[in-house]
Amino acid sequence: MRVLLVEDDRMIGEAMAQALHDAASAADWVRDGATAIEASRDQRYDLILLDLGLPHCDGIEVLRAIRAREDPVPVLIVTARDAVEQRVAGLDAGADDYVVKPFEMSELLARMRAVSRRKDGRGEALLGNGRIMLDPASHEVRVAAGDIVRLSAREFALLRALLARPGAILSRTELEDRIYGWGEEVESNAVEFLIHALRKKLGQDVIRNVRGVGWLVDKAA
Repeated sequence: MRVLLVEDDRMIGEAMAQALHDAASAADWVRDGATAIEASRDQRYDLILLDLGLPHCDGIEVLRAIRAREDPVPVLIVTARDAVEQRVAGLDAGADDYVVKPFEMSELLARMRAVSRRKDGRGEALLGNGRIMLDPASHEVRVAAGDIVRLSAREFALLRALLARPGAILSRTELEDRIYGWGEEVESNAVEFLIHALRKKLGQDVIRNVRGVGWLVDKAA
């Protein structure tokens, strides 16, 4: 999952960026509203975490700018502003959820998963295609035989990207975008290495290659 983190407080931002990384999300962190608008326009994100009290441009203005261009990206407001009127204003401006600081990171991650499910039109918590089922909360995969397999953070991120769109071919660039955030060095042949590791754990034909185009997992039979 590629996440845009908009937070001006350095300590909070660093802690959230690390927690997102640990949860297998590629996080791009910006610290003011103007940069947030620019970043959200130039890069496709799966989700935005948006503070309200930002330099240069308030978070509500950022949200309105995103919605004005009809961008459907899910937005979670994460702020210390806890008045009911402010929550209503944020939701009416187009936010998908509203989280008040201080918060537990486990709850924020759960809310992110819930918003992502709604965006994808899913009610269930698991991602799967009938052959494998991925649990975004535990980073575990259940295979058809009933075995449970644990994945590394980047193995999980890559498989989640493929299972979010079964049958769709994702290019190397699309997969790298789901794995790496700004400032992270993209390792040579990282996608091939991760797919090789996943095939060893889950079966050689779980992920298919379309030569010269990309990779996919099959749709449910």
